[in-house]
Amino acid sequence: MSASVPAASDLPLRAPEGPGREPRHTLVLVVVLAAVLMVSMDNSILNVALKTLAEPAPVGLGADHGRLQWAVDSYTLAYAGLLLGSGLLGDRVGHKKLLIAGIALFGVASALSANARTPDQLIGLRALMGVAGSLIMPATLAIISAVFPGERRTRALGIWTAVVGVAVALGPIIGGALLERFWWGAVFLVNVPVVLVTLVAMFFVLPDTRRSGTAPARRMDLPGIALSGLGLLGVVYGVIKAGELNDWTGRDAGVPLAAGLALLVTFVLWERHVSQPALDMRYFRERGFAAAATSLGVLYFTLVGGTFVITFYLQSVRGYGPLVTGVCVLPLAASLIIFAPRVPKLVTRFGVRAVCTSGLAVMAAGLIGLATVDRATSIWVFEAYLFVFGAGTAHVHPPSTGTIVSAMPAEESGAASAVNNTFRQVGASLGAAVLGSVLNAAYHTRIGPAVDGLGEGREGQASGSVAGTLQVADDLAAHGRDLQAHTVAQAAYGGFVQAMRITWVTAAVVVLVTTVIVYLVMPGRTADA
Repeated sequence: MSASVPAASDLPLRAPEGPGREPRHTLVLVVVLAAVLMVSMDNSILNVALKTLAEPAPVGLGADHGRLQWAVDSYTLAYAGLLLGSGLLGDRVGHKKLLIAGIALFGVASALSANARTPDQLIGLRALMGVAGSLIMPATLAIISAVFPGERRTRALGIWTAVVGVAVALGPIIGGALLERFWWGAVFLVNVPVVLVTLVAMFFVLPDTRRSGTAPARRMDLPGIALSGLGLLGVVYGVIKAGELNDWTGRDAGVPLAAGLALLVTFVLWERHVSQPALDMRYFRERGFAAAATSLGVLYFTLVGGTFVITFYLQSVRGYGPLVTGVCVLPLAASLIIFAPRVPKLVTRFGVRAVCTSGLAVMAAGLIGLATVDRATSIWVFEAYLFVFGAGTAHVHPPSTGTIVSAMPAEESGAASAVNNTFRQVGASLGAAVLGSVLNAAYHTRIGPAVDGLGEGREGQASGSVAGTLQVADDLAAHGRDLQAHTVAQAAYGGFVQAMRITWVTAAVVVLVTTVIVYLVMPGRTADA
């Protein structure tokens, strides 16, 4: 990191030392990773329940594609919008306190989410879970940085990174197993016992982190935090609304989108001139930092947005149950488990730029393969493409995270972890919004002719999601209109497959463009050394 970049924190954080207070490293890591696993898995565990939530009550909540996108994005928006402030707050009050508060809030919000009665209630409660997640994740990285010295810290951060990646892939498997036996709320209620056990362990295992010295901590950049959160909200709302209406220039989508972009530009300008910014823009002068942050954001853009698509393809188009759907995502987790531990050696040998760009290129190859899949494609071909995509992410995630964290001074543990998590969650929010909206708009266009004339109620339900269209087809068959039911169902299958291909191609283009940018911007191996 350039010496010209000022510290974002006045004093370093450290764990207390002395007889009887030396932290038990293994236990600390296990407890911290339990929190990481739960929070990281929560976003993807919902994806396997999306089809169920799209079905009418009492099976689901009757949510359309737009509401389902918000159920995913309300979590990541609240998470991303508050991460910078949470990281700085942890530096002020202690990361253990913030972690315990976040875990407790996460448990309460999970229990309430399991009992939501409408899509809007679920969206609001998911946002509350995102608030809790924003308190948890920066604290976990900061505690690792404070507790683990030297090479142990590097290994612990590597394990943290691997757990985050694997958790996203394991979420659908665990969610599928729960949905096979219980109602959709089980995917949230499962968090409660984990929260209780983790809370007890945290009180006894985690050390307190505190500032050395007596100088006051830096002030919170509340205007910057508000500008970034509101700006991101406006952009995501506009993107989702454009997908719902299949109109990117109308007032309902264009105004919030333009307002969100304006607020984000204002945020950048504010951060460049305020004395103690939430996110010091001068870090982006470091080419490695900027390229790594971009890589991480695009990785989660495709990972979270892609799992949204995969769920409907496997459950609605191929007719698989939740558990089989979760198992079908296993190659993604397997590739991360297989390749991620080997990435540090590759980085040492070839450099961060070579590993990151190669990983992004492999991700794009997997996405292009997925774009060739249809309803008749062998499931093993689909699994192979998913494995290729996962192998690419395994080579992007660890070096990108390591570059971001190592680029910032060690005393800024809370800020470093917040930046890392912010780019992950901003990418996830935009991925679910953009790719979900592309899928939604393309599906609207293709399903429209088949559902015209069904009546206003049925037309609205059929256009909302592929699950809604198939529900209308079942309803028509139950009323003896078999031919029309068959026509609607076939249109649903064909329309979704075409929309899915457009979505995968869009994701592949984003990844390919990022590959070129990272190759050109990120320093080579000589600079790494």
